[in-house]
Amino acid sequence: MKFFADTANIEEIKELAETGLLDGVTTNPSLIAKTGQDFIKTIENICSLVEGPVSAEVTALDHKMMIVEGEKLSKIAPNVCIKVPLTWDGLKACKALSSSGININVTLCFSATQALLAAKAGASFISPFVGRLDDISGNGMGLIEDIVNIFNNYPDTLSTEVLVASIRSPLHVLESAKLGADVVTVPPNVLKMLASHPLTDKGLSSFLADWEKTGQKII
Repeated sequence: MKFFADTANIEEIKELAETGLLDGVTTNPSLIAKTGQDFIKTIENICSLVEGPVSAEVTALDHKMMIVEGEKLSKIAPNVCIKVPLTWDGLKACKALSSSGININVTLCFSATQALLAAKAGASFISPFVGRLDDISGNGMGLIEDIVNIFNNYPDTLSTEVLVASIRSPLHVLESAKLGADVVTVPPNVLKMLASHPLTDKGLSSFLADWEKTGQKII
């Protein structure tokens, strides 16, 4: 499974990149607005820190302007992945941009049939939002299971990767991995939570206490 960071914060991305665990980054207008920084410059900076895909989202609503914005954003760096919404115009833009060799992340997916359409339109990634479905008493992980199963039925014709978005907890990551999703895009705080366990902390404290008793030092 690939780990993407769901953030536009440069310092957070730098720290995560140092671990070697980061395979890409997803951004959106809301995340970039929180930084208070220039949109284009922020994407450029992120692309310089991460070798994998960096999702940059268009803001237009009609497909012709989505294509224009997507083409402009794709020139920022070779690893830019254009993010378009799962609307009828978004699907048109996805088809046009992907046909010209640009990687596309179709976002705001809330049904398996939407995911199937995006895959048919040439999306590199489809982003189902599990947390937002759970918020309205939907079944976010059930959606992931449906999409993975459908895509697995057509391995010779559908190459779109399932990118689980709107991750709220480590459990979402665990369930996504068990279901065979290709990617999870995770807020930095949740990604760090994956490494935490009270028994790890307890065991480390015990080891250090015993080591202290020896009076020895490695350096």
